[in-house]
Parts: sequence; structure tokens; C-alpha cells
Amino acid sequence: MRNAKSERKYFRCWGTEACASVDDDGVKRFIFFILNLLLGVFMKSLMMGNEAIGRGAIEGGVSIVSAYPGTPSSEIPAYIADHAHEHNVFVEYSTNEKVALEVAIGASWSGLRALVTMKHVGVNVAADALMSLTYTGTDGGLVLVSADDPSCHSSQNEQDNRYYARLANIPTLEPSSPQEALVMTREAFALSEDVGLPVMLRPTTRSCHCRADVETGEKLPQNEGPAFEHDITHKVTIPAHARLLHPELLEKVERARELFEKSPFNWIEGHGTVGVIGSGISYAYVKEAVSLLGADVEVLKLGTVHPLPKDLITTFITSKEKIIIVEEMEPVVEEQVKAFAYDLGLDVDIHGKDVIPRMGELTTTRVKAGLAQVLSIQHEEHPVSDDVVLPPRPPTLCPGCPHRATFYCINKVAKKSIKTSDIGCYTLGVVAPLSAVDTTLCMGASIGVACGLAAAGNKGVFATIGDSTFFHTGIPPLIDAVYNGHDINVVVLDNRTTAMTGHQPHPGTGWTATRREAPKIDIAELCISLGAYTQVVDPQDLDDTVEAMKRARDHEGVSVIVAMRPCALLVGPIERDAEHFEVDTETCNGCKACIKQLGCPALLFDEESKKAEIDTLLCTGCGVCAQVCPFNAITSM
Repeated sequence: MRNAKSERKYFRCWGTEACASVDDDGVKRFIFFILNLLLGVFMKSLMMGNEAIGRGAIEGGVSIVSAYPGTPSSEIPAYIADHAHEHNVFVEYSTNEKVALEVAIGASWSGLRALVTMKHVGVNVAADALMSLTYTGTDGGLVLVSADDPSCHSSQNEQDNRYYARLANIPTLEPSSPQEALVMTREAFALSEDVGLPVMLRPTTRSCHCRADVETGEKLPQNEGPAFEHDITHKVTIPAHARLLHPELLEKVERARELFEKSPFNWIEGHGTVGVIGSGISYAYVKEAVSLLGADVEVLKLGTVHPLPKDLITTFITSKEKIIIVEEMEPVVEEQVKAFAYDLGLDVDIHGKDVIPRMGELTTTRVKAGLAQVLSIQHEEHPVSDDVVLPPRPPTLCPGCPHRATFYCINKVAKKSIKTSDIGCYTLGVVAPLSAVDTTLCMGASIGVACGLAAAGNKGVFATIGDSTFFHTGIPPLIDAVYNGHDINVVVLDNRTTAMTGHQPHPGTGWTATRREAPKIDIAELCISLGAYTQVVDPQDLDDTVEAMKRARDHEGVSVIVAMRPCALLVGPIERDAEHFEVDTETCNGCKACIKQLGCPALLFDEESKKAEIDTLLCTGCGVCAQVCPFNAITSM
């Protein structure tokens, strides 16, 4: 295994510490700038933050990458998969986040460097393994990317996973830019090997998806392996061992704190008696806000958010009259800084969530308003004019989406039944006119909640779940339903891909992350083997699907319908152009049945002629609307 110190030396040739070390010497700073400028001409690339993380992992000598796709993290494994063969990296999309973390653990225990990526709620699934991993420790460097989603752009909550870092005692880094995301990822493997713990990298939506010029570096050699060390005291977490491992964990965290006190990811800039602390992407907003306000403040930029560099922070706040802490979501840093100040008996005015919003993504405008309030600076606000009325753009299922047909059929058979659903594109079944979703909680919960509803005496419950989500966490509750005799109907919306996060493969697609051919897991055969009454339908054959759902509804016990039809976005242009539909204006009487029951974006209504229309640019030729029209006014062109 490589010496971690040599890795850190490599990093410092490229990272911000070199800048900091010559900050007071103009000549050296100029020379350093020119050298980096010359190198940057040949080594800069325009990268999304997630791509930079992927590049940082490759440069850091990663050997194994496991992931479950989830926005805003999805582009990380996709980027690495595109370069996997070139750099001898094994990449897999695991069935869920817990499995993904366990794969990374196995790689780490074999002495190899491993990266595991997921969105913030995915850490909830992986938490069982994660909480014990910090006790056992790691061998090869292991980096966990938890991509948090302030403002719930594509998530069911906006939890702050820095609390997981504190709960599990995981050293945690927060990048403020794509460049820092690359360097932090690269350095995180060495940090993991140095302290013997997994390291969490916590980008948020903006740092994941923004783009910037990024200086890339050379790829480090991968660790040699496999080299599994038999050590049951550190790899078998029975109570007798765990009690001994806990104090070791606390020593490792203290070691991480010592390293973070001198980390190049933390620095101080500016001057003044007012101090501003910005962590991660919040620092970027602070920089812009301070510049716009023309404020004389000293800024402490934090890239290491657990454990916090206590000595650096206490030194910073000791000389200040006021402190403003800017961080997205929860007051994680704020509460600890206030505790530091209390322990020191400092009389310093500390602001945080009293002026910086606790919910949603931060912006320069929001941060500027908070700073101006504390600093008593008048600033010009730029609210959106009341005269500007933007048209509503509610999300909707794509034209030709097979899920629309499935929900239509469910409504035909079980309009008044409770309809539980899950996490995926099909959650949009909640939107009118389909209105076919009554509950959505988390991955796999559609079936589990349906079991509870049936046990409570509710009849005819229909649960909808996507194919990828079924593999993720749908199988255990289905087993529970069969075992405990719950009378429920499960509809697997099998569109042959993981559509919502970018069409990643899953065990039912027949191919892997690196496009290697793989066995297809047949969902219907699996359900039959569990003892569920199972049918397979093409959802765009409405009559056949409705009849299948009637049989399922009338069946006593667990029934499964696999509604199989590829995602409309996977259909090739030749097939898509094969057939389109049009409205016969002589036959159409303007009843709007097609629009009111389907809500397809390709269906329009002309208020002057009082006739339905079809936008041929959007129409995919699925023909569902033709089957719905009660007057046969929609025909193929």
C-alpha cells in the first residue's frame, strides 16, 4: 500500500496550499501564477462538478467504483464508466446504496481504493453498513460521495448529511467549486488511508452541476491488490470487538481533526473586525456577496466540515466583534462555533440562521441580504417585477410514456382504491388528470405501505413501483406481502431502464455500467417464484391491460402485473417516426376525453374550433389516445 504522505505531497504541488504558502510574497506568487497558467493551457478542461469528482477519483488511483444513481450525483459514476477501460477501473451500478457501500468496503478491505456515490437520501439506505464501518475502519482509501439536494430539486426531502458525518464520525469535506471537487476527491483517498476511516465528500446540487475550467493532473498508480488482511477484531463487529473499536474510532477522528487544522481546504482572506465563515459552495456566495456590498470583513473558508478545525476557528473568532456563519440548510457549523465561543467565554455576537435561510438553496442574493442585515449596510434589492408573469411549467410524464397508459388503466379498474407509489418518473402520476398516486415516501415503500393498508382493512390497494426501484428495495416488501398474506395488487412499471436519473442500467436491462453484457433478471419469473399471481402486459394495449388489472383486483392475495414497455426516450428515431396520429376534425366533437383522461403534452385543444389537436413534433405514435377517444376521432396518419 502506498505511503499516504507521498500522496499528500503530490496534492500540494497542485492544490491551494501552494498558493497560501506564498501569499505574502508577491514575486513568488507571480512566479507560481505564471507556472500554473502555462500548465493550465495544456491541462484545463471545462467540467461539471460531478465530472470533476469523477476525474479526481481517477487521478487518486481509484480501482473500484460502485453507485446507485440519484440526482444530483448521477453524472459521477457515468463519467468514470466512460473512462473505465482506459484507466482499469471496475464500475458497477449496484442494486441499492447499501449494497454499493458494501461493495466499496470489500474493495477497501482488499487494499484497493474505492469510491461509492449516491444522493443524500441514499445514505439512509446505506446507513446500516456505514455506522459499523467507522468502527471497523478501512484499509484502501474509501470515499463516500453524498450529494445533498437543498430545495428538493429532485428529492423527497432536503436532509443535511453533515449530521450523518457527526453521527458516524466520518471525516467530511465540502467542495466550493469544480476545481476543489477534483482536488478534494483525489486527496480524500490519502486522508482515508491516513486515518483508517471512510471519508465523506458532500457536494450539494450547485457544486455538482455548475461548470468551470478545471486543471487536471496526472493519474496516480493504483494500489496493488487484492491484499485482504485477516483481522477479526477489526472486521467482525461482535459486541466484544465493538467495545474495543469505539475508543479507536475516537482516536482516529482526533487524528483527522489535527490534519484538518492545517488543511489547504481551509483558509482566511480579507480583513476586518467582522468575520464571515463560509463552508462549501456557501463560500462562493459569500465571496460574491462581500464584493457586491463592498464590505470590510475577514472570511474563513471551510472545506473540512467534520471534524471542524477547532483551533483554527477559535483563533479566527477570538479577535472579532461579530461572526456570521453562512452554510446551506442546517446550522451544523453554527452550533459548534457557538459552543467553542461559550467554552472560551468570548463576548462575540454570532449570527447564522437568524439571517441566513435554513431551507432551500442559498444564492448570492440571499447571502447578501443576510450579511447586509448584520452589517447594517443598505443594499439594492432586485425583486422580480410584478409585471412579469411567467407561464406555469408543471412537470409531466413525457409524450408516449408507457406509465401514462398504466395509470389510465388503474383508474379504469380502481378509481376509488388507495394507490401507493414510489420514487421515480412515475411519481408524476400524482399530477392531474391522472391523479393516480395517493402516497409516496421512499424507495420500495409503495409495497410496504400497501401491506400496512391492507392489514388495516383497506380493500383493493394498488401499489406502483418502477423496475429499478423494484430491484432496489421492492423485493423484500413483496416477500413480506406473500409471507403474511396481504391482499394487495402490485404494478411494476417496467420501462427497461432507470429513467429518472439518466437511463442507467439495472439488473433487468442485460447490460452493466460499462456496457458489458449481463444476465437479465426476469421480474415476472422472480415474482412467480415468490408465489405471487403474476401477469405481464403491454400497457399501451389498453383493453388487455384493463382486463389483467380486473383479474388482479379480483384475485385474493398478492397479485403482480409487470407493465412492460421501454421508456419513450429509449425508442429509436426510425421507430418513433414510423407512425403518428391525427384528429379527424369532422368526427371530433370536442369532448376533451383524450385530454382530460391522459394529459399527454402532445394533445392540444383549439378553443376556436373546439376540436382536439395533436402536436406531431411531440407525438411518439404510441396510439393510446386513439384507444381512449370514445368517437374514434383519432387515427394514424
